[in-house]
Formats: sequence, structure tokens, C-alpha cells
Amino acid sequence: MNKQGCKLFFAVRNSISDNLDKAENYKFNIEGNFNEYCTNGQCSSNLGKINAGCLFLFDAFFKDYSVFSSVAKSNINIVDYIIIWLNHMLNLKKSEEHMSNLQYFYNTYINGGNMYKNPITGIKEYNSYKNLIDKKLDLINMDMNIISKFYDAFNTLCMMYIEFDEEKSNCTKCLKYANEFVKKYKILKEDSSITEKSACSQILSSLSNYYDDFKSYCTSKGGNCEQYPSIPTIETPQIYVGSSAKSSGQISEDASSSSSITNKLFIVLSIFGAIAFFLGISYKYSLFGFRKRFQKQKLREKLKNIKKKMNH
Repeated sequence: MNKQGCKLFFAVRNSISDNLDKAENYKFNIEGNFNEYCTNGQCSSNLGKINAGCLFLFDAFFKDYSVFSSVAKSNINIVDYIIIWLNHMLNLKKSEEHMSNLQYFYNTYINGGNMYKNPITGIKEYNSYKNLIDKKLDLINMDMNIISKFYDAFNTLCMMYIEFDEEKSNCTKCLKYANEFVKKYKILKEDSSITEKSACSQILSSLSNYYDDFKSYCTSKGGNCEQYPSIPTIETPQIYVGSSAKSSGQISEDASSSSSITNKLFIVLSIFGAIAFFLGISYKYSLFGFRKRFQKQKLREKLKNIKKKMNH
């Protein structure tokens, strides 16, 4: 993502408010941008307005090879953020059908219409917008709370690009948004529902890369970016299927077993220590008695010798 890409997303955000009006309907702030994507040049329905904004974004990034290479920078991950925007906007309203608003939107506009099926000129890997979306279908069923967090984090990241002034080396607002972004990123990173190698994990990775790209962009323009915080590195605990590392019961049992073994070993060593102590005392006293007997015997022999000499 770059400044140009963020401006396109903000053009949609400024045109179609991400806040409903008093009647809980979507509202256009600037209608002229999307008239060509509306039926007969007019979007009268709520979903028609969202559809117009979605098609505008796809055209802006993926209309043909030149747009895909220059604006999207050949980055397919931008589709993730279009779907996040779409998902967030559709979830602002309660579902009126027997399915989610996003599922209804997909069936009606993406799968049921023609505009998402038009071929993308010059790109062989992705032949239509529908094909691009279908490669990201796992994002459609993403939890609403996670969607909102990603939406907020992405908007905060884009605010850094929007507020950055190449004429000024110090961007106070950029630093403020950088701190906010890192906090939001950390919350997402610590979310236990985001598993390794999942779609959410990949979006986190792309957000991290976009943030690093901004810091490089800021530095290249002579900006003072040393104060910007780094993305936190948080280790994801590995969970082994079958063993689940160890359950709390198993851990408690192992700790108890280890404690029992330690106690037994202490008792055995204490017994051996006591035996050695008493043997030492016994040996000392037996040695002392032996010496006393030896000295008495020697004295008797001396007395005998003296008596013999006196008799002679």
C-alpha cells in the first residue's frame, strides 16, 4: 500500500460514509464519483451504493494490466482490504434476508451480475474481479469483530500516508497515528482466534509490511522517522494436535509426581546421611577405646619388666 492507494480508499470512504444516517441507511456524501457504477446512473438501494463503491475500488486497482502494475504494484493482497471494506460496510446494517448481507451481496451482485465477471485485460492469472474475490472466499466468513479491528488498523495506517507532508521532516500527526497503529496491530497479533497460516495471519503480515514500507518511504523523503515504534514481535505458541502440548491436569499431575520423587529422594539421602553420621561416631569411639586398651596393655608390660629387674 502507498499514498496513492490510500487516497483511493479514502475517496470511497469520503463518498460513502461508514456511518449510517438517522434512518439507518447508507448515505452518499459525494454521489458523482460512482454514478457510472449505478443502474441508470442512480444508486437508489442501500446495496446498490455499496456495490458502486466496491466496483470503483476494483477498477481503480485491477481494471487492466497498466493499472494493476502501476497502482496496485502487482499486489494481489489489496483485494483483502477491498473485501474488508465491503464486509465492514455490509455489517453496519442488520441482515434482512435469511443469510448474511455479504452472502446476499455475493449472490446478487458478484455471482448474479456481469460487471464482476468482465475479463481483466492483460492479466492471465486473474481473469475477472469475481475470480479475484473467489480466491479470497475465506475472508467472507471472517468474524465481524476481527473485520472491524482490521478495518480500523488499515484506516490508521492510511492516515499516516495521508497526513505525511514531504515538505516537512517532522510529522507530529504521523507519529500519533503510528503509535495508534502499533497498538491496534498488537491487539490483533495477540488475538488467540487468529491462527498461524490463516487468512487473518496473512493480513497481519501484509499490514506489518505496509507499515515498514511507510517508514522507508518517510525516511526516503527526509522525514524524521526514528521515533516511530517498531512492530512488536510476539511469539505464537505452538499447539500440537493430539497432545495439545499438555493439559493443565497433566501438568499438575506431572508436577505432583516430580514433587513426590523429590521427597522420596530426600528421605533416602537423609537416611544414608544419618547412617554415615552414626557410623562415623561409632568408628571414632571404637578407635578411642582401642587406643586406651593398647595403652593399658603397654603399661602392664612395662610394670612386669620393672618387677623382673627388681627380683634379679
